Amino acid sequence: MAVEDEGLRVFQSVKIKIPFYGEDFYCEIPRSFRHLSFYIFDRDVFRRDSIIGKVAIQKEDLQKYHNRDTWFQLQHVDADSEVQGKVHLELRLSEVITDTGVVCHKLATRIVECQGLPIVNGQCDPYATVTLAGPFRSEAKKTKVKRKTNNPQFDEVFYFEVTRPCSYSKKSHFDFEEEDVDKLEIRVDLWNASNLKFGDEFLGELRIPLKVLRQSSSYEAWYFLQPRDNGSKSLKPGDLGSLRLNVVYTEDHVFSSDYYSPLRDLLLKSADVEPVSASAAHILGEVCREKQEAAVPLVRLLLHYGRVVPFISAIAGAEVKRTQDPNTIFRGNSLASKCIDETMKLAGMHYLHVTLKPAIEEICQSHKPCEIDPVKLKDGENLENNMENLRQYVDRVFHAITESGVSCPTVMCDIFFSLREAAAKRFQGDPDVRYTAVSSFIFLRFFAPAILSPNLFQLTPHHTDPQTSRTLTLISKTVQTLGSLSKSKSFLDLISSSGRRDPKSVEQPILLKELMIKRAQGRKRFGMKNFKKRWFRLTNHEFTYHKSKGDQPLYSIPIENILAVEKLEEESFKMKNMFQVIQPERALYIQANNCVEAKDWIDILTKVSQCNQKRLTVYHPSAYLSGHWLCCRAPSDSAPGCSPCTGGLPANIQLDIDGDRETERIYSLFNSYMSKLEKMQEACGSKSVYDGPEQEEYSTFVIDDPQETYKTLKQVIAGVGALEQEHAQYKRDKFKKTKYGSQEHPIGDKSFQNYIRQQSETSTHSI
Repeated sequence: MAVEDEGLRVFQSVKIKIPFYGEDFYCEIPRSFRHLSFYIFDRDVFRRDSIIGKVAIQKEDLQKYHNRDTWFQLQHVDADSEVQGKVHLELRLSEVITDTGVVCHKLATRIVECQGLPIVNGQCDPYATVTLAGPFRSEAKKTKVKRKTNNPQFDEVFYFEVTRPCSYSKKSHFDFEEEDVDKLEIRVDLWNASNLKFGDEFLGELRIPLKVLRQSSSYEAWYFLQPRDNGSKSLKPGDLGSLRLNVVYTEDHVFSSDYYSPLRDLLLKSADVEPVSASAAHILGEVCREKQEAAVPLVRLLLHYGRVVPFISAIAGAEVKRTQDPNTIFRGNSLASKCIDETMKLAGMHYLHVTLKPAIEEICQSHKPCEIDPVKLKDGENLENNMENLRQYVDRVFHAITESGVSCPTVMCDIFFSLREAAAKRFQGDPDVRYTAVSSFIFLRFFAPAILSPNLFQLTPHHTDPQTSRTLTLISKTVQTLGSLSKSKSFLDLISSSGRRDPKSVEQPILLKELMIKRAQGRKRFGMKNFKKRWFRLTNHEFTYHKSKGDQPLYSIPIENILAVEKLEEESFKMKNMFQVIQPERALYIQANNCVEAKDWIDILTKVSQCNQKRLTVYHPSAYLSGHWLCCRAPSDSAPGCSPCTGGLPANIQLDIDGDRETERIYSLFNSYMSKLEKMQEACGSKSVYDGPEQEEYSTFVIDDPQETYKTLKQVIAGVGALEQEHAQYKRDKFKKTKYGSQEHPIGDKSFQNYIRQQSETSTHSI
């Protein structure tokens, strides 16, 4: 969630790892949150949930536990501790003269409004009680109930007399000249009006001592609601157990785009730097403690600007060159591997759902036993039956995967093409390495994890039961094995194909599809005898047809010349199952043997040509015959199409990525690892002048070209330094303008109090 603040956008996100459950959660969170809470439930045999306890971490304490495993004591959960929202309050003290001529003071308390109150049982009908309390009195008043809102506008004023004349004849009364105002307080309690017999729900309170009126007779501020003083303090904190968490909390303050231009441009040209190890993006991977830490913002930034494929191609190529054994290719947790994983996660989620979700749902619903370990067989289960069940499931899943090639996102195909090319060049004597380079990602790191834990990929709404989980584990392991065998080669060929012509390529054109079908060429009306059977052949370079299999091609269409592939309406030639391959000069009309075959050809031809720069957006669904187009009656054979192209395939999913925010994240990483950047600079100098053995303290860095790397490091450090100055200036300016007790920073905001204390140590400005 972003909050605009004078040109600066603030984003907060949290990643939670719960080791006991082995699950990670990532979520964006509102800027105004006060606690990050985790609730533990118990589910009974009737699938009813009852709450056990909670862990609530204050916002200001998140950095204390950042990115490390911590045990937290569970707390009891009760209405008095579940508090959120804020209140706008005004106080005014004035003198009045009574009918008897005595001067006294009246306190006017105005409840203006509340914001962010909790929704209780699907609704919120709030009201407030206002109490003037002191050592000898307690006087309460109540607002009207505001129905169905958690942002009520009360705007009600209550008056209290705070000075009294001397008393009295009755001995039972206390004698005092006047009340000590400093000992009085206003207490505001928020309630949710309930029709239930259990009474109204407590929403929170605030207490304001009247000493705030010492300097002025009027006072106005926003307050965070607080839990009751008693809360659950009387309960022992350790009687509910503990929860182990690993919380990663980030807060990004994002400037407008022009602030990031120098650093962003440096990162975007990383793919063009020779060698790539001297690029800014590669340097980020070198200085970060974990490669994943660098890969996440890098991939998002490069995807946003369309530069992820050339960069991954460059770093993957460099990694392959350093690999000595083809059996270990892309096996480590390198920057290249992490970037490819992150790209598949972002760009391939829709593809994953289209491919696997129907099969996973069928497995979860049919619930057939598949245990093949004789030791783990349950009573009544038969090993042979279980093996047959497992075989059917594996066939279902593996078939869904290997038939999904046309749905694979283009960005993934282009990356796989680069991996295939790099592996084939490096290990020319190993014909299988071009397949293992791709299968190690698509099967081992994409499909297999999703099958193993479908709930983590939103393929199932909940955790699977133990039996289904075991079945999915067995399927996942089997699919990994099958993915490396020859059964998947045609699938791997398709997803690693590219229409890009590379004169340096060592690969022969990859055969994607071939079949005998009928065809017609030209725009005159043909009779049945004019449709001849031809052998059609598609590679990742060209689409050709031949008189028969093995003959020289009669006609060839380069992939880059395919402008669209669409169905042809039956009225054109009074024939079914026809489609057209549209080229710059004319269309090739083709009739398939059946509708399934026609769809297969349309899908695969569209797949290999969908990134062509000159692809059409409109086309003619019918043929041009007898001097006009049958569809729109346009007389010119060069008239623009009259119907929008369907594409035949779902478009690449558009990702919601903020390039400036990702650059800010990368700046923050560089800034936090500044000491490593400086040490890398020293390493560049050392490698340039030192010809002996590499110094151990610098051996952790990959530096292929010390001079180029040093030049890039100098630019990175300068760009990071400039952004650091901008952030520091923004904080100073904000500190001057910020008011504690404002709507943005209500009283009770402990994180802001910490901020004030930190700024006060370095600033002479007061708030």
